[in-house]
Amino acid sequence: MNLPNDLKYTKDHEWLREESGLAVVGITEHAQSQLGDVVFVELPAAGAKVNQGQSFGTVESVKAVSDLFAPISGEVVEVNATLSGKPELVNADPYGAAWMIKLKPTKAAELGKLLSPADYQKIL
Repeated sequence: MNLPNDLKYTKDHEWLREESGLAVVGITEHAQSQLGDVVFVELPAAGAKVNQGQSFGTVESVKAVSDLFAPISGEVVEVNATLSGKPELVNADPYGAAWMIKLKPTKAAELGKLLSPADYQKIL
């Protein structure tokens, strides 16, 4: 399984990459493989505020609908609009083209509570 070392992870199978003061968020390869073929992604609008552990959207597959949980608290500054027309990118490129939201963190200390790749691997 692919677990990039430059990412932080949650027990709920989201990943976070720090990028120019923002937190880029998506779901892991493990999560997308468990879901099966993704057919719809619902994401919040830019400007929405999210709290760590709170649902910020959903991913619908041929098998189920799953909530997406914010790895940290922050304000949504950008949403990956490409996913509304191409939800299958979640299956094809979960760590790249299928990023979901970019957050401006509001509680930097929460970053320290996320899992390293090794710790995430242990919960799988």
